[in-house]
Amino acid sequence: MKDRNKGISLSRICRLLGMSRQAYYQHWWRNEMLTIEQDLVLKEIWEIRSDHRYMGTRKLYELIQPFLLAHQIKMGRDALFNLLSVYGMLVKRYKRRVSTTNSFHMYRKFPNLIKGFVPSFPNQLWVSDITYWRIHSRFLYISFITDAFSRKIVG
Repeated sequence: MKDRNKGISLSRICRLLGMSRQAYYQHWWRNEMLTIEQDLVLKEIWEIRSDHRYMGTRKLYELIQPFLLAHQIKMGRDALFNLLSVYGMLVKRYKRRVSTTNSFHMYRKFPNLIKGFVPSFPNQLWVSDITYWRIHSRFLYISFITDAFSRKIVG
């Protein structure tokens, strides 16, 4: 008797998974084509990023549109975001934090005179605060005077 090493056939695997061999091969070829397209896109993005390291994905997407059309690659902006995310190529966004309050200044700090005080009727205690609004490249400063009992703005 011959010692044959019989493996399980592709037809049998497909039958067990409830799919046809044709569906398996279509899936395999589709993944192969996507991988080739993604490699082309990644290579093009590496070339662009060599000159512009911190260019965002939206701008990259606009720049590679002629490349995608020339190579007949259909890829949307969100798919590009996902691709760059998988390969760790997304540019991190850093929020610029504006320092509006400096509590560690050299000037005298006055004690809190109303600590523990609970107002029992309107106009007994007014409190104020300042708010900073950033509009375009400038700041607007708004200060409100509020009645602590009724919490209405009085000035």
